[in-house]
Amino acid sequence: MGAEVSSVVDLSGDLAGTYRHTRSSGHTVDSAVVDADLAAVLREGYVILEGLLDAGELAQIRAEVAPMLERTGRNNFEGHATQRVYSMLNKTRSCDRVVAHPRVLALLDRLLMPNYLLSMIQAINILPGEAAQMLHTDDGFYPLPRPRKALSAATIWAIDEFTADNGATDIVLGSHEWGDRLPSGDEERVPVVMPAGSCVFFLGTLWHGGGANRSAAPRLALTAQYCEPWLRPQEAFTLSTPHDIVRAVGEDIRRMLGYSIHPPFIGQVNGMHPKRLLETDVPEDL
Repeated sequence: MGAEVSSVVDLSGDLAGTYRHTRSSGHTVDSAVVDADLAAVLREGYVILEGLLDAGELAQIRAEVAPMLERTGRNNFEGHATQRVYSMLNKTRSCDRVVAHPRVLALLDRLLMPNYLLSMIQAINILPGEAAQMLHTDDGFYPLPRPRKALSAATIWAIDEFTADNGATDIVLGSHEWGDRLPSGDEERVPVVMPAGSCVFFLGTLWHGGGANRSAAPRLALTAQYCEPWLRPQEAFTLSTPHDIVRAVGEDIRRMLGYSIHPPFIGQVNGMHPKRLLETDVPEDL
């Protein structure tokens, strides 16, 4: 980060020299499509994006995730009849498309600041007999009072079809605009019904929860969550993700893992851009 600084105003810009900010692949999505998606999100708190994964991609995800589904949840929130696999980027490349789909990034580009971060990526398999999950918001753990702009956004991807009976995610309509109100237990939980290969994109302020699985089959999903670049993500990917994986993923994911700078220098490593860590000839003192 060697750019010249002559005033405090200059600190509001990107000081990186070698590794400048690059725009996301979201810019490839037709602006009219993004406008419509964004309008729905701001109005309803969520939008369903259908047909983003094809049959081959779904089959690959199912085949690679299935052997990892070994443990059920440790508490009522995780679900005692729900299988979860965390840190999916360390385990398979089949989920990369989910994390960095251009249609999703196009919305994030509009909602969050540049160099937004990936906060979590996990697989969630709700087994038959699982009860409905408690309602929650995905950015409620950040101690800033509501009402406020969402600090994060999330996607839940239907690897299996989401139905009203198999554990489809439930939402509370209009709850993204609540102030300090909490669910009373009387709210209607509306299931997000969508075909396999689709995802629901929603704001971090929307109250939601996994639905009860009253069917005879499990319901597999992936969830990727994102946050503002000045916030701490739920998972410390810069610690958990080996450098060889960071080098293997695409630029969008690399940036979201934390190999980026939030101006002027949040995210630096020893005074340098974090991408310096990926250079093969990095000196010991960086």
